[in-house]
Amino acid sequence: MTMSRRLPLQFAVLAATLSALCGTAYAQQAKEVTFAHQDMLVPLRLVMESGEVEKATGYKINWRMFSGGGDVIRAMASGDVQMGETGSSPLTAAASQGQDIKLFWISADIANAEALIARNASGISSMKDLAGKKVATPFVSTAHYQLMAGMKMDGVDPKSVNVMNMRPPEIAAAWERGDIDATFIWDPVLSKIKGTGKTIATSGSIGKRGAPTFEGIVVNAKWAAANEAFMVAFVKALNRANEEYKATGKSWTPDSPQTKAMAKWTKADPKDVGPAMALYSFPTMAEQVSPTWLGGGAAKAMANTAVFLKEQGRVQEVKPDYSAYVTTAYVEKAMGK
Repeated sequence: MTMSRRLPLQFAVLAATLSALCGTAYAQQAKEVTFAHQDMLVPLRLVMESGEVEKATGYKINWRMFSGGGDVIRAMASGDVQMGETGSSPLTAAASQGQDIKLFWISADIANAEALIARNASGISSMKDLAGKKVATPFVSTAHYQLMAGMKMDGVDPKSVNVMNMRPPEIAAAWERGDIDATFIWDPVLSKIKGTGKTIATSGSIGKRGAPTFEGIVVNAKWAAANEAFMVAFVKALNRANEEYKATGKSWTPDSPQTKAMAKWTKADPKDVGPAMALYSFPTMAEQVSPTWLGGGAAKAMANTAVFLKEQGRVQEVKPDYSAYVTTAYVEKAMGK
């Protein structure tokens, strides 16, 4: 065989080899997902610690920690992250901007897990006392939404309050330095500052007045559709962790392996884990798909939140219907429906 006749064959072999390598790389890539998590004390941390989803699916999960829901949403919009956990306010902002995401799991009814805490020496004993004060909260977060909603309910002009945009670690440092008078925040920062502050309102008290909030897990819609088996396995693991907390959570001590896992992934003090988790409510599978949550309530809460975000100039428009950004499909499949 001449050199000129051997070259096409060599190229064909090389092309086939490259094709096989590319196919392998694609398969490996398809079995990998990046998940953006935060520091809330929710049962998902038990799933992260156990590695059970990885074992059940063969996927590699890259767990990346972010300081707030807004950061999670931006990372998902960039394409670097396929899944993440975020509060209802950042979720609503993303949906209002048409981001291709689906809320598929309510990781927590925030209930009383976020609160407005005023420094003991600040002279603040009610929402109306916030006028002229420095109040920190992560902007576009559920805490920000609750703060502004609470002030509106109590007739406080938001322009009279110096509302400062800070991430949780920055809030903890500012509180320590005495730079702020109050903050609307969640754990683990909440537990750290309660000893030197007074609770003015909670997400639960404001929610009961018409502004409920939740923590949810969202996914890129196209990625989820292409990885349905993973999604179902992930939901089953989330439910398993919820059930474990409900069955044994009250007996966890700072030395329990579950408490240590929670503290590891959130940087919380182990002694604060139990009391902090007790402030949340974790919906069961049946509750997830009920009209209260994924079956309608979540979309309604998002619609109300969108109105607030538009008033704040955070979004340009309010969608006529937010149900397109919520799905019960993966929970129903996990339930065998």
